[in-house]
Amino acid sequence: MASVEKVMKEALSLPSALRAWLAEKLVESLEYDIDETLQTLWVTEAKKRRDEIRSGLVQPIPGEEALAQVRRLLES
Repeated sequence: MASVEKVMKEALSLPSALRAWLAEKLVESLEYDIDETLQTLWVTEAKKRRDEIRSGLVQPIPGEEALAQVRRLLES
């Protein structure tokens, strides 16, 4: 565990741009460990939502508006 703590300490001492790059690479390395069942569920959900939008059942809103709504909910 000491070596992990050493690596973390060294990583945190890097400039922010390099920390962001390192974080991106670490996340990318996890993407290969995706549970196939979970992946199938997400794809099914994404297709369902796509079909709801295409059929007019659901009206999409811009991302900024959605985030503003979430912020208002969190503030109340």
